[in-house]
Amino acid sequence: MATATRHLSSSFEGKTPKAKINKENLRQALVLFKYLKPYKGKFIVGLVCIALSAFTTSLFPLFLGKMIDAASPGATLPGMDIGSKIGLGLNNLHWSVNTALLAIFCQLTVQAFFSFMRVYLLTAVGERSLADMRKDVYSKLLTMPMSFFTEKRVGELSNRISSDLSQIQDAITFTLAEFLRGIFTLIIGLFWIFTLSTKLALIMLSVVPLLAIIAVVFGKRIRKMARKTQDQLADSGTIVQETFHGISIVKAFTSEFQEITRYVKSLKAVVNTAISNGRWRGAFVAFMIFTLFSTLAFVVWSGARMVQTPGSGLSIGMLITFVIFSMFVGGTFAGFADMFSQLQKTLGATQSVREILRSEGEAIELKDIDVKPEYVLKGNVRFENVAFSYPSRKDVPVLKDLSLSAVNGEQIAIVGPSGAGKSTIASMLLHFYEPDSGTLYFDERPASKFPISQLRRQMAFVPQEVILFGGTIRENIAYGKPGATDEEIIAAAKNANAHVFVERFPEKYDTIVGERGIKLSGGQRQRIAIARAILKDPAILILDEATSSLDSESELLVQDALDNLMKGRTSFVIAHRLSTIRNADKIVLIDKGIVSEAGTHAELMRHNGLYRKLNDMQFDFGMVTQSPTVENVQE
Repeated sequence: MATATRHLSSSFEGKTPKAKINKENLRQALVLFKYLKPYKGKFIVGLVCIALSAFTTSLFPLFLGKMIDAASPGATLPGMDIGSKIGLGLNNLHWSVNTALLAIFCQLTVQAFFSFMRVYLLTAVGERSLADMRKDVYSKLLTMPMSFFTEKRVGELSNRISSDLSQIQDAITFTLAEFLRGIFTLIIGLFWIFTLSTKLALIMLSVVPLLAIIAVVFGKRIRKMARKTQDQLADSGTIVQETFHGISIVKAFTSEFQEITRYVKSLKAVVNTAISNGRWRGAFVAFMIFTLFSTLAFVVWSGARMVQTPGSGLSIGMLITFVIFSMFVGGTFAGFADMFSQLQKTLGATQSVREILRSEGEAIELKDIDVKPEYVLKGNVRFENVAFSYPSRKDVPVLKDLSLSAVNGEQIAIVGPSGAGKSTIASMLLHFYEPDSGTLYFDERPASKFPISQLRRQMAFVPQEVILFGGTIRENIAYGKPGATDEEIIAAAKNANAHVFVERFPEKYDTIVGERGIKLSGGQRQRIAIARAILKDPAILILDEATSSLDSESELLVQDALDNLMKGRTSFVIAHRLSTIRNADKIVLIDKGIVSEAGTHAELMRHNGLYRKLNDMQFDFGMVTQSPTVENVQE
C-alpha cells in the first residue's frame, strides 16, 4: 500500500506532465483556443500592444546612445552617429543631452502604456476564458458515469481542474505574451545590431551554437535530477501522511523513533540528490556566466578598438547601443529555454483537459428540471433476470440472473453477506450502471426508456456514511429541493426528528455543519440526510444500511424518522441489523448474486434457511449490546 501511495504522490501531487512538441499536440492545443473566441477583440488588441511594447522598448537604447553621443560631440564625426546609421529622421534633429532625455521620458511613457494594456487585456482574456473552460470541465466531470469515478482518483481529477487549467491560463496570460514579445524583441534586436555593426553582431552570435549545445546537455541532466528529487520528496511526504493517518498506532506501539528514523533516511536521499543536482546547476550557471560575459567583454573590446580606428563608422554611443541590444538578444535567447519547458507543460495539460472534454458522459440535464408527466413514477419496480459485473472486474459476476419486484408503497428489505450484491442493487436502481443482461423495469417500462435525470429526480438515497456539504443545516436539507421555503424545510426536519436538536444550536438552521458534517454526531447527520430525502418527496426511496453504525438511542430516533420517510412510497432497505426490518412487506436475502430467499419475516421463519439462522442467533444473543449482523454467520 505504501508503494502505491508513493506512486500516486509522485504522479499527481502538483505535477503537470510534459508532452512532446509535435504537430498533433499543437493541433489539440489550438482546439482550446475556441474559448478565446468570445474575447477575440481584446485578445487581438493585446497582441498588438505586445508588438508596440517591444518596438517602443527598442527605442530606449537608441535614445540612450544618442544622449551619449550628444555628451561627447568631439568623439563622433559626420556619418558616425546613430541617426545616420538607422535613419528614421533622427539625424535631422538637433540632439542635445536634454533632447535625448526628453525623448527617453516620452518613450518610457508610451512603452509603459502599451505594457499596461498588454498585461491587462491578456489577463482579462485569460481569466474569463479559463472560467469558461473550468465550467465546461467541471460540468463534463459531473456527467461522467460512476464507472469513471471508480477508476479515477480524486486527487487526479482535482489536479485537472486546478493545476492543469491554471497551467493553460498561464500559457494564455503570460507564456504566450512573453513568447510573442520575445520574438518581436529578438527580430528588432537582431535588426539593430546588424545595422549598427555586422562585424560585432557576427562575433556575438558566434557563441550561440556552443551555448545551445551546452544548454541541451546540462538541461537534460538537470531535469532528470530534478524529477528524481521530486519523486524522493513525494516519498518523504508519503511517510508523513502514513504516520499522521495512523498516529494512534504509532503512539500505541511507541514507534515515534522508528518513524523519525524512516523519515530522516528518506530526507537524506532527497538532500543527496538535491546537492548533486546543485553541482550540475552550479557548473551550468558558472559556464554560462563565464561564456556570456567573456563574449560581451570581447565584443566591447572589439567595439572599443573600432571606435579608436578612424573611418570605422562606429561611435561611443553606437557601441553602448549595440551592447544594450546584445543584452536584449541574449536575454531573449535565455528566456526561450524556460518558455519551451512551459510550452511542454501546457501541451501536457491540454491533453488531459481535452481527454476529459472528449469523454462520453451520461445523458443528464445540466439545469433545474421538473418531472414531465409522461415520466412520473408510480413506484412499481421489477428486476428481470439481471446479471451484472463491474467494468473494472468483468471476470467477477456480482449479480447473476437476479429477479425481484416491488409494488407502489411496498417496503423491500434486502439482506445478505458482504459482497452478495446488495449495494449493487441500489446502484442499479439509481441507474449508476446498466445491466450486462436482463432488464430493470419502472412501472413496467424499461429503465432505458426514461431519461436519467427524470428517474433520479424521483428517487432519494440515504447512505450509511452520510455526506453533508459545507454550509448551513438549512442548505443541506434544501439540497433535496432547491428553492424550498423555510416552512417546508422545518416540516421535513420535524418528520426526520431533527428539528429539536437543530433548535438547540445558537444559530439554529443557519448553523455551519463544516466539511462532511464533522460538527454533528452520526445520528444527527443521518437525520439531516433523512430530512433532505423527505423534502425531495421521492417515489422510490433507497436506504443503504442507514442505521448500522449508530448507538441504540440514535438508532431509535433515526428508525422513527425512517418510518415517517417510508410511508406511502416504495422503499428498498439494505440492512445488517435484522431487528430493523422485521416489519418489512418483503424481505429478500441476496446470496452470491441471486435471490436466495424472499418473503415476510413470518414466512421466512417457517423455513430452516439462512434467514432463520440469522434471526435465531440474534435471539440467542439478545442480551448482548450489539446484535449480530449477516457477516457474523458462516454457512
